[in-house]
Amino acid sequence: MRRRARFLIAIVAGLAVFTASRGAAQMGGPIKIGQLLPMTGNFASSLKMQRQGAELAVEEVNKAGGIKGRMLQLVREDDKSTDPGAVQAFQKLIEDKEMVAVIGSIRSTQILAMLPTINEAQIPVMIGGTNFSLTHQGSRWVFRHRPHDGFSAQVMVKFVVEELKKNKIAIVHTSDGFGNGGRDEVIKGLKARQMEPVVVKAINTGDKDYTAVVTAVKNSGADALVTYFTSTSDLAIFATQAKQQGLLPQMTWIGSPSITTTDAAKLAGDALVGTYGIGDYDPTGNPAAQAFQVAYKTKFNEDTDLFSAWTYDAVHNLATAMTRAPDLKPDSIRAAILAIKKRMGAENEYNFDERGDGLDHYYILRNEGGTWKVLKAVHVERY
Repeated sequence: MRRRARFLIAIVAGLAVFTASRGAAQMGGPIKIGQLLPMTGNFASSLKMQRQGAELAVEEVNKAGGIKGRMLQLVREDDKSTDPGAVQAFQKLIEDKEMVAVIGSIRSTQILAMLPTINEAQIPVMIGGTNFSLTHQGSRWVFRHRPHDGFSAQVMVKFVVEELKKNKIAIVHTSDGFGNGGRDEVIKGLKARQMEPVVVKAINTGDKDYTAVVTAVKNSGADALVTYFTSTSDLAIFATQAKQQGLLPQMTWIGSPSITTTDAAKLAGDALVGTYGIGDYDPTGNPAAQAFQVAYKTKFNEDTDLFSAWTYDAVHNLATAMTRAPDLKPDSIRAAILAIKKRMGAENEYNFDERGDGLDHYYILRNEGGTWKVLKAVHVERY
């Protein structure tokens, strides 16, 4: 009987310790934020920048005292650079009931695949994907930290047609949600000016030979090329082959933000000299961007780019919302994110609308001698 009593006492004591520790985690333990990252696969080249941007932001928040005295903790999962991998990684993250929010993907196709699960999970997901439709499908839980492709297409078409005076436009795009969405928005912008593209060509992620695509653009009579490449490695291969075949540097080329990234510059080299790009991030664009560049360079001995900037801003915006919210319930955090107005981040000034879009700007850049120079900043009317 005494042995049984001691056994029961031990169980009760163990449960008491477990309950106390779990209560401590809820009341004063770390606040968990998930992050999806391409640790493996075709998009892994952007892993380090996205990871480090979020890591630096978490470090800054925690050094400043955290959120109401609690520290932030990043929990990372590999999205494997695939749509199914992103869904699986997100599902794994939300199995932890202490997960208050997730820093999602920069890949539009992955977010489109995740949307049903995001809507079911009903927790805030900060995204970097730019496909126009991501925030226009009625989801209450996605919050975009880059301007969408409707804006980017407006800026590119206006610049090429009205400022560079080109009127025969070729389009090359990746055949996925991002590339297809960008293509559609460019065509819409051209139609608004009573124009049609002279040729439209799609490529698949991971293709290695773009000879036929380059030849089609050369033979089309185009005087300008607009591109939406998902992968910087695909873009670099295309640029190298376009130069080898004489399309560059003669062709006026303006690309979506991937053309301005650090990865693209490393992989394509001087093939990009003379090209134009649009970017949503400029390290000299505002005081917050300048401070981010200094802090990032100090910590990692590397320069920033859009991959690191958007995750950095996502963590800080989430921290701002959680600080202002009365509690960490999803609806409270959601309301606090939507209430963020005129908050200057590394990307630019955040003003979240009811759809979850936070930004409405772009920079137009030109590659001069291997360095991207900002020509102008453009704010676009939201729609």
